[in-house]
Amino acid sequence: MKIILASNNQGKLGEIRSMLAPLGLELLSQAELGIPEAAEPHRTFVENALAKARHASSLSGLPALADDAGLCVEAFGGLPGVDTAFYAMQFGYPKGDDSNVTALLEQMAHLARPEQRRAALVSTLVAVRSAHDPEPLIASGRVAGEIALQPVGSNGFGFDPVMFVPEFGQTFAQLPVDVKNSHSHRGKAMRQMIALLRERWL
Repeated sequence: MKIILASNNQGKLGEIRSMLAPLGLELLSQAELGIPEAAEPHRTFVENALAKARHASSLSGLPALADDAGLCVEAFGGLPGVDTAFYAMQFGYPKGDDSNVTALLEQMAHLARPEQRRAALVSTLVAVRSAHDPEPLIASGRVAGEIALQPVGSNGFGFDPVMFVPEFGQTFAQLPVDVKNSHSHRGKAMRQMIALLRERWL
């Protein structure tokens, strides 16, 4: 069974493709089919993920899986949230992971105590059988931690180098990829999604 991933993010594609492999599902990226990114006008992860999944399914004719994920910083009232991918741009930096990390550390420079630096990485996955599927599959995962004072580690992408997870005493970027994938926000959401796919679709 082929499923299209409604994302052009190569990091997400690699993570999700490896997690879906045991189900015998072939994951294609929308970029491979020339599908443009969907608009993400909503203020919640679930609404944006659903919009992206429906968009990709409509243009491909295939079942689609979409992920909307972001960083929710307690001191910022949960922001950047759904605007995580564009976070750095509001501070004059170009779009990109490194710029996002730089901007975040600058904005949090005055917050030195661990309890002031609490944050969570959140992932919401939505799968649809068709563009008009009335029963989308929805899964979510969340990992709480603290924003490190500086980037540490070379694995992962996004905010992984500054997401310090007390459970491991390391940032996500310091963990082996398989450990990170099984304990990350996306890993938690994917385990829920795999269970739903087995129950409802396979």
